[in-house]
Amino acid sequence: MKFNIRFLLILLICFLQFACSKKEKVTILKEQDLQSQMTELYYEGYEAFLDRDILFAAKKFNEAELIFPQSDWAPISALMTAYIYYSDDYYSDAIYHLERYLKVYPNHKDKDYGHYLLAMCYYENIIDEKRDLGPLLNAKKEFEYIVENYSGTEFASDAKFKLDLIQDRLAGKEMYIARHYVKSKKWIPAINRFKIILEKYETSVYVEEAIHRLAEIHYIIGLENEAKKYASLLGYNYGSSKWYKASYKLFNKDYDMSEKKIFSIKKKDKKSLFKNFKKRFKGLFN
Repeated sequence: MKFNIRFLLILLICFLQFACSKKEKVTILKEQDLQSQMTELYYEGYEAFLDRDILFAAKKFNEAELIFPQSDWAPISALMTAYIYYSDDYYSDAIYHLERYLKVYPNHKDKDYGHYLLAMCYYENIIDEKRDLGPLLNAKKEFEYIVENYSGTEFASDAKFKLDLIQDRLAGKEMYIARHYVKSKKWIPAINRFKIILEKYETSVYVEEAIHRLAEIHYIIGLENEAKKYASLLGYNYGSSKWYKASYKLFNKDYDMSEKKIFSIKKKDKKSLFKNFKKRFKGLFN
């Protein structure tokens, strides 16, 4: 999921047109030299990016920020440096530059983009939440920050969508542990884990299975009334679910489960997420 290369070219042209339009015809030679250096660095950085020389491209945009630290170019250069690292999966480097950008330019008008890109770096860096929850929890924190502080931006709706996915993954970790307890016949720890899913992740894709497992375990350990309570809860909320059919079979051994419906959960096409970026950069200097 990378930005469109043609769009980046348009972005670079916008940068250059903006710089030229802001300069008076009569300028001090030193200022013109600085501007020329800035333009040259941007060209070099962008050409390197097209050639996939990521480290050199990032270096050039970083230099552009240092040469013109007090200008409107500086925070944009910092963001470009971060994005270039992100575009080639150098997430640690991107995170470093984004955190620096947010610290050095706390009032920049595009810091919502900085927070979103930071959240995406954490999100893309999730490898196995069952072993390392760090990236997942960091992404959750950043997306929550976006929803809370930038509710009117184009990033907020996608942040909410990502939070739903994160909730599913956190619930998945609980489900993974609970299943392990079931295999080991550690019924009480398993019950506690399934209950966590119901209490904290009730909108996740795992809630139906969690309710069924609670019915199943209570039935196994002889608490049939408790088992019926969870089976009824499952039937009331998810009457057509395969998990309800499994729970129903606990009490009706002759029930035929041969017909199963396949349920799918539609997720956004991840490619569409970056339309927001295009809109943001198109009007960057308007």
